[in-house]
Amino acid sequence: MKIPEDMNKFIGAKIKEAREAAMKSQKELADTLGFESATAISLIESGERKVRVEDLEKISRFLDKDIKFFIGQEDKAVDVRVALRADKDLNEKDREAILRFVEIAKQKKKDGN
Repeated sequence: MKIPEDMNKFIGAKIKEAREAAMKSQKELADTLGFESATAISLIESGERKVRVEDLEKISRFLDKDIKFFIGQEDKAVDVRVALRADKDLNEKDREAILRFVEIAKQKKKDGN
């Protein structure tokens, strides 16, 4: 991973991205962190203020994001189809078991579980 030149701006932008995706206001996040106003969040999101590790942990929980997301080390989802094609050592029985698992997962999602 290439480390961003200005880590404060990078983390701030990721916080803003996650906050907006979660449809939370700067004020709601400020309240969660115990800040008196949303100005502190604005400064963090712009990279003008550093975020403490303790606060980043709270932000992570509040926005339901792994802390790795904010530092650019989130895990990338694996495309199951690509993984199956790439692994030539899987026998047919194993492939079928994996595909059944995928179908079960899709059905669970469809059913809202």
